[in-house]
Parts: sequence; C-alpha cells; structure tokens
Amino acid sequence: MAYNIRCYDTDERKYRLVCGTNTTMSQPRRIIDFHVHIFPEKIAAKAVAATGGYYGITMDHNGTIPDLLASGARINCSRYLVHSTATRPDQVVSVNDFICHAAAEHPEFIPFGTLHPKMENLEAEVDRIIANGVYGVKMHPDFQDFKVDDEDVLYMYAALAGRLPVLLHMGDINTDKTTPERLYNVINRFPNLTVIGAHFSGYSVWDRAENVLKGTGIYVDTSSSLPFLTPERATELVHAFGADHCLFGTDYPMWDHEEELARFMALALTEPERELILHENAERLLNL
Repeated sequence: MAYNIRCYDTDERKYRLVCGTNTTMSQPRRIIDFHVHIFPEKIAAKAVAATGGYYGITMDHNGTIPDLLASGARINCSRYLVHSTATRPDQVVSVNDFICHAAAEHPEFIPFGTLHPKMENLEAEVDRIIANGVYGVKMHPDFQDFKVDDEDVLYMYAALAGRLPVLLHMGDINTDKTTPERLYNVINRFPNLTVIGAHFSGYSVWDRAENVLKGTGIYVDTSSSLPFLTPERATELVHAFGADHCLFGTDYPMWDHEEELARFMALALTEPERELILHENAERLLNL
C-alpha cells in the first residue's frame, strides 16, 4: 500500500465527544501520553523548528513544559512520558539531568533518559539514570546517526536488556537506519530486551512494520501515525500488534492533544481496547 503523507480530518461530532462534552461518561478518561518531547526553554524554539523542518511538518506546539501541560490539560491527560534525544555523545548527561530535574518538579512526568552509542561509560550512565528514577531510554537512530542493528551498537541493548525498556523511533521511507527488518534483528538477538517501536514501529512504512514485526511481542505507540492513516488502517494495525501492546502517544510538540485524541477515538475499537491503549498498558509495562 502506498501512503500519501497527509492528515486526515476527524468528524467534528466525535471531536466534541472525546474532548470534554460526552455526557455519557461519569468522569474524564484516564489518559497517559506515552510519547512527549520536552526541551529547555532557551533551546525549545530552535529544536522544534529543526524537527519540523526535517519532516516538512508545521509543529503544533513549542516544546516547553508549560505549553505541554496546557495542551494535555485540555484532554485531562494525567501522566506524560517525557524524553529528549542526545544527538551527540557529549549531550547525554546534560539531557538526562534535564529530564530527571523536570520529573522531580512535575510528578505527572514519567522520565525516559537517552543514550548515545558513541558515548564513553555507557554502562555507568545506565546505572546512574536508574538510580535517578528513570523508567526507560528513548533513542532516535536517524538523528543520532546509527543503524538500529549495527554491530557496534549492540552493546547498548545488552546494557539495557532486563533493566530498562527502550523506545525507538522507527521507520522512515527516506533512510534505512530504522527499518522494521533491522529492528527484527535486534529483537531476535536480545529476547530479554523490552522494545517499544514508536509510530506503530514504522513511520511511513507501516505495511512493512506490520509484515515484519507482527507476532514478535513488540510494543508500539500511536504517535505520528494517526494523522497519516485512515481510521480503518490504524485500527487494523492496532489489532495486528495487539491492543494489549499498543500505547497512546501524541509526539508533542508535533501534534495537538485534542486532535490526537479525537483521531484515536475515531478508531473502531471496543471500550476495553481503548482503556488498554490510553493508560492500562502503560501502567502495566512500567509498573506505575
């Protein structure tokens, strides 16, 4: 299937129902956003502009903590899995310190650290962030310039296996660094490694992700996928990977919380499946 990378509009009536005016619900939904980028205010504008430019997308928000909380509050989001990627080895410690400090100030944050395969003392940094309460690690191989299954980065997965889950940016039709086939190699090599493939594990190559990774037990998130997929195709992907292995994520600041929740609620899922994806899977996976 060929994908035209464009956004699908959501029915306005559904939008109103999921964003606060559904009188059939006795209380707001419990929602955990499993994919959120945050940046220090002094560099947020530059970082957001660079990301938008790379993907050719107009970013909906500015990437600062106050803006994130305001956006999430409009859908009564209760927790946010926050992260930021170190594009150079020398940035890892400062990025992790920023994420940990933000989580200490905001108990609704679930901190994910970062690593870089070319950094020194990687194992010691894993020990340090675990001691500081980090729940996992986020990697973006395209931005960090490594192939997911490169032989010289496998030691990084060995350091994480059985200790911390890894959230990997996956899929891009313009590069072969994050292909589903490469991730399949990693999963086979490290059966004790918990992997979450962002963007249904295949941004812009969703069919390949389904064909290669279905049945592997991988977790996936919905981030930066629902704007580009029809509700029918997104529903098929949820069922292919399993509703019990899918996680709701917005990819803030790329997308708006209200719009992403509306897109999600347009999927043909049962109410128990929605609850799994919106919060129960995250709570179980991270022992929240």
